[in-house]
Order: sequence, then structure tokens, then C-alpha cells
Amino acid sequence: MVNDRQIELVQASWAKLAPIGEQAAALFYDKLFELDPALKSLFRGDMHEQGQKLVQMIDVAVRGLCHLEAIVPALQALGRRHAGYGVKDHYYDTVAAALLSTLELGLCDGFTTEVREAWTDVYMLLATTMQAASRERELVPVG
Repeated sequence: MVNDRQIELVQASWAKLAPIGEQAAALFYDKLFELDPALKSLFRGDMHEQGQKLVQMIDVAVRGLCHLEAIVPALQALGRRHAGYGVKDHYYDTVAAALLSTLELGLCDGFTTEVREAWTDVYMLLATTMQAASRERELVPVG
């Protein structure tokens, strides 16, 4: 679980980064593909549009941290969709590294140890929710 202080840190730091969301998304995907070039094959559409979706998703998640129960269904649906795209559990670690790198670059001195830990804990909570839902999808019998 995440505490109120972590939620506050994540929301405040996101508020600083959101205005440069387009650049942040580009940094994120550059880092993601640098860390694991094979992940590029999972993205078939327009990367600018994909970046916009990423920023929107992060924005919804960050805004919803005070009411996690309200965003859990959306996270679960996202996890199931990602499983359908071929996303494996270990990809979430690569995404975490790319996200933290993006935050560090975007926030500069504002990316303190406390902010890093808050984002890490929040990401892990969101990612494990998505991963659990993706496993449920795998257990559903087909036809």
C-alpha cells in the first residue's frame, strides 16, 4: 500500500511534469526501447498517439490515488488488454526503469530519494494490480 505522503509526492511531482507530457512520453519510449529493443515490436500504431495515451493513463492513475478503489477496474482492464498484446510480467520491470528515468530527467533536482521511493511504491501497486488481472485473463477458458 501507499501512504498519504507518497500520494502527495507523486501528485505534486506529476503536476510539475504533466505540462511537458509530450516530451516526457518521448523520453519514456526512447528509454524503454533502449532498455529492451524487442519491446518496440509491441507498438504498431503512431508513437505520438501512444505517448498521449500514456500521459492520459498516468494522469488518471495519479489523480485517482486518493480513491484507489475507483481506478482498480480500469487498471484491471488495462492489465487484461496488455496481456492480449503479449505483455509479459518481466516487461513491467523495464517499464518501471524507463518511468523512473523519465521522471528523473523531467524533474531534475525535484526527483529526490523520497519522490523516487514514492513513485516506485505507487508504480508497484498499479503494476501488480494490472499483472493480477492479466493472469486472470490467462485462466479464462477459450471457446
